[in-house]
Amino acid sequence: MRTDIFARLDREPEPPKIEAPRMSRHRIALFGGTLAFYLAIVWAVLITSWLVALDWKVMLFRPYQQWPELHPFLDYYVVLGQRGPTAVMVACWLGWRSWRQHTLRPLLVLGTSLLLLNVTVGAVKLGLGRLGPHYATQIGSAEMFAGGDIFPSGHTANAVVTWGILAYLATTPRARRYLSAVSATVSLGVGLTTVYIGTHWLSDVLLGWAAGLLILLALPWFEPLIARTEAWIFAMRERWRERRDGTRPAPVADAGPQPVLLPQSMATEGLGAEAVTAPAEPVVPTGHPTAGVRARAHGGHPARPGSMPVAPAGVRRPQSHIERGPRAGSPARPMTGG
Repeated sequence: MRTDIFARLDREPEPPKIEAPRMSRHRIALFGGTLAFYLAIVWAVLITSWLVALDWKVMLFRPYQQWPELHPFLDYYVVLGQRGPTAVMVACWLGWRSWRQHTLRPLLVLGTSLLLLNVTVGAVKLGLGRLGPHYATQIGSAEMFAGGDIFPSGHTANAVVTWGILAYLATTPRARRYLSAVSATVSLGVGLTTVYIGTHWLSDVLLGWAAGLLILLALPWFEPLIARTEAWIFAMRERWRERRDGTRPAPVADAGPQPVLLPQSMATEGLGAEAVTAPAEPVVPTGHPTAGVRARAHGGHPARPGSMPVAPAGVRRPQSHIERGPRAGSPARPMTGG
């Protein structure tokens, strides 16, 4: 019982458990609808449909020439969609949360989402090879498979994922609603800003929104992998600490029986003072909570130096006055021969 109490006191407080979003039916339906929208945009551009004609109309309208006073502000605003600056800002915030909550899940979720973003969006960019508005060669053409890399819009998809992670990791429904509105506003503004500057077609931005939303909706499927990765990292950290501090308990050697000398009073009963053997007990480190319990269980207080050995119960016999000696203060009696 005493050992259990000390074990509970020495145990470190566990980090608060954060319930991860589950892949509900509503989320699955939303994922399916977004995927259908994604494929429809790709198909509409591949067949050079009305969407490509709309791209050219917006491009020839040249919004940056219509409202030039907005250009200085939008040049800075579009940075909210660049992967490097936004990833650093969000990683700092999530790193602080991980430190406060004693968990690596926020950082691992961010890393997983950025990895999915680079793989999926990058593969489609290189596979379709669409040219941007500034490099278009033929009016009305979709400019596909020409060595470009702007379809879908990386700025837009990155804005959706990076700022959407904050809403995904929110711990309360109210915070999730507010952060979802903020991330949607930022990603919408970043996408339209790229169209205003002329670096992307309108269809690029539409596909970028869909690509980023698909990554956010698919994150719950990766939660088991994230949890296993976090557990593995913590296990490796504990092993490294044990090697560094040398706190790993050494195995107790199987010592043989140790010699124990019997008291002199037992020798008077015909048991002789020869050495007998008793099983050895495991060594308990100094300061261990069970050391005091074990000491009390083995005979109470330790023997004082110079005191007579105490014989076990049933072996002790009364001593005569000669063995006990004269009492303090009483005159000594002369010994007479018998």
